[in-house]
Amino acid sequence: MKNIAILGATGSIGCSTLEVVRNNPDRLSVRALTGGKNWQLLAKQALECHPDLVVIADKSAYGDLKNALSGSQIRVEAGDEAIVAAVEVQPLDAVVAAIVGSAGLSPVMAAIDKGLQICLANKETLVVGGSLVMQAVKRAGVDLLPVDSEHSAIFQCLQSAQTNPLHKIIITASGGPFRQFSSGQLAAVTPEQALKHPNWDMGGKITIDSSTLMNKGLEVIEAHWLFNAAYDNIEVVVHPQSIIHSLVEFSDGSVIAQLGWPDMKLPIQYALSWPTRWSPPLPPLDLAKVASMTFEPPDTTRFPCLAYAYEAGRAGGIMPCVLNAANEIAVAAFLRRQIGFMSIPAIIRKTMDSFSNKQVTTVGQLLEVDAQARETATSLLSAEVA
Repeated sequence: MKNIAILGATGSIGCSTLEVVRNNPDRLSVRALTGGKNWQLLAKQALECHPDLVVIADKSAYGDLKNALSGSQIRVEAGDEAIVAAVEVQPLDAVVAAIVGSAGLSPVMAAIDKGLQICLANKETLVVGGSLVMQAVKRAGVDLLPVDSEHSAIFQCLQSAQTNPLHKIIITASGGPFRQFSSGQLAAVTPEQALKHPNWDMGGKITIDSSTLMNKGLEVIEAHWLFNAAYDNIEVVVHPQSIIHSLVEFSDGSVIAQLGWPDMKLPIQYALSWPTRWSPPLPPLDLAKVASMTFEPPDTTRFPCLAYAYEAGRAGGIMPCVLNAANEIAVAAFLRRQIGFMSIPAIIRKTMDSFSNKQVTTVGQLLEVDAQARETATSLLSAEVA
């Protein structure tokens, strides 16, 4: 039995993780759940799987959650500090890190320090704090297992690589709902349009990131840290069908790919079952039903966020943190209808240009940069509206 904590249980990854738990009750036991604001769903999840601890980030929802779980003997806490402390529940073997955004960094670092296996679905953790996170992983000797479908695919392809030199990583992108839109059409995109992803069922922020190709840019930075790959050796290719999740090319030119339906339950289960494989959580892939697969290069003129991510990743230092903070502010503003779709990359560009790069050595310093970048990006919102 593997005892797990799900950080970000009410999001799409958290909900899919609980489906994997339901399918494997003799293998997985949930000891802690955390959520952001949705106390109703968090309470429902807790009453189903009976963890020892439930934490809601929104302190104003504490009373409602506490009342919903009265009589259950489940401990209820609230606030960001309580989420970080959730990894201290005993017994605990692994953490599914599914909190969206840079808010996931501190809980992941705490879990690493506790020596827990990390099933990482929060790409921003490595985008913001890649060097510090990987140093901590090495120091603690823990397993860091990717949950993102693309990075899970790369990881699976590399399981048979042994000592064969890795030449290139090829990350696939669906291209989002607007890959065939003109620049004029992109300027008129609404939040409702952007939230309709053609293949994947994801949360709002990640879905918007997919539509701007920023999600793919963040995945490039994540792949750099997970697989120790140079940015020149990480390629993005648009694959609208989302059947091939990523590929690896070896020194002799051989290319190995991982295929599957676009559903997160498979990569989540593989991270939890590794190094073994359990019964399939999805129907078998039917290539005849897929019928055809197409590929094309990404257009970084219409979708510059991908290029900005490469730039920030290559620069290193604080720039990936600045990039991510500006993106989170811009995406939230777009969803609130404060800015237009093409103002998202504009705000990211201007925020990045406002910072001089430097190296940092602690998570606290990174969080200070994150706050400064958010303040800068927020100040740019009014200019974009004007």
